[in-house]
Amino acid sequence: MTGPEESAGAVGRPPVDLSVYLVTDAAQCAARGRSVAATVALAVAGGVTAVQVREKDASGRAFLDTVLEVAAVLPERVALIVNDRVDVFLAARAAGARVTGVHVGQSDLPPESVRALVGEDAVLGLSAATPAQLRSAAASPAGVGHVGIGALRVTATKADAPPALGHEGFARLVALGVPPAVAIGGVLPADLPPLRAAGAAGAAVVSGICAAADPRAAAEQYARAWARGAAPVR
Repeated sequence: MTGPEESAGAVGRPPVDLSVYLVTDAAQCAARGRSVAATVALAVAGGVTAVQVREKDASGRAFLDTVLEVAAVLPERVALIVNDRVDVFLAARAAGARVTGVHVGQSDLPPESVRALVGEDAVLGLSAATPAQLRSAAASPAGVGHVGIGALRVTATKADAPPALGHEGFARLVALGVPPAVAIGGVLPADLPPLRAAGAAGAAVVSGICAAADPRAAAEQYARAWARGAAPVR
């Protein structure tokens, strides 16, 4: 497995720094009186390295508008991933937005179908929670660039989240030799050093940043915690 950056690969897929990976939640942002794009801008200023726009309940048009708004505030170094909706990714790219790739779950289109639609240059992420799912991701001819492994702990953010793994469960899954892995599900700043030591390429954060009173300060906490973590043993 690679370090915090995903390898670019022979087909020219962009490298992605997954270390502090923000997954957006529009309702949590709105509850704090901010748009998703405003929250993202503050979080990136605090150290977020990748952003996934997740809009489970939005219409396709509203989802696209959010992706375009987020793309407009992101510096080039920060990857922009679209959750689930390959059509929204394609529409954003057609509109000229700098979108990096797509993240899909086990019940979405299979990775091979997604790759056929998004092309060889897009980054492809996949949610996984079991050894079988991770082995399938590693063997997929679609070129799964990274996996999201969770839930680390019980979380209310995702209604269909699998049972909590804890640090030991996460470490056991990463040890299988999977693609670069990001922990997700109730991740706190204190989790990042042990996750990094276990071989994580990063941590995905939803509530810890979107629901924070100060997203920039929250992101800084996660970034500092990642920097404190021991580099994984290869």
